[in-house]
Amino acid sequence: MTKRKASIKRVTKETSINLTLNLDGIGKHDLDTGIKMLDHLLSQTAKHGRLDLKLTASGDDQHHVAEDIAICLGKALNEALGEKLGIVRMGDATVPMDDALAMVSIDISGRGYCVLDAEFKRNDMRGFHSDLIRHFLESFAMEGKLNLHAHIHYGTNDHHKAEALFKALGRALDIATRIDTRTSGELPSTKQKIER
Repeated sequence: MTKRKASIKRVTKETSINLTLNLDGIGKHDLDTGIKMLDHLLSQTAKHGRLDLKLTASGDDQHHVAEDIAICLGKALNEALGEKLGIVRMGDATVPMDDALAMVSIDISGRGYCVLDAEFKRNDMRGFHSDLIRHFLESFAMEGKLNLHAHIHYGTNDHHKAEALFKALGRALDIATRIDTRTSGELPSTKQKIER
């Protein structure tokens, strides 16, 4: 099987991002974004998605850093998937985290679209603005060329809600990116085309 890995480097006047993604990993992660909460959330996605993820990032503010990481992660996912032959394509997961329950459903369709139904009580989690979760997921979906629907069913603690969401994202990605051995040489589309 072809190695499903990608490395993305993005340097702008606002940020510097270096990211390496291995879709066929075991969940190893080495993350230094300069934003502790974002490191924590992305570690959940990597661990529970069995994605090996190495990431260093720096920038002038949290908004730019989170956005550019999402752009790079989406690009890396799309690149690592290559022609997308044989992938399951769709995946969903519902994950509890103490008082919270979150669901993520994705379709690696070649079309970027995000629907997020997630309310946070406060706009701050250890200095990380919860609205950046929305922006991160939207940017990731656009660059990854996938449909991403995320829903927090309920929860009291914002940290728990966000963590459940990123764990569910990992689990959904793990399912959708798997190779189905029954159709390993085929594109999972009746159109026989998925945009890259």
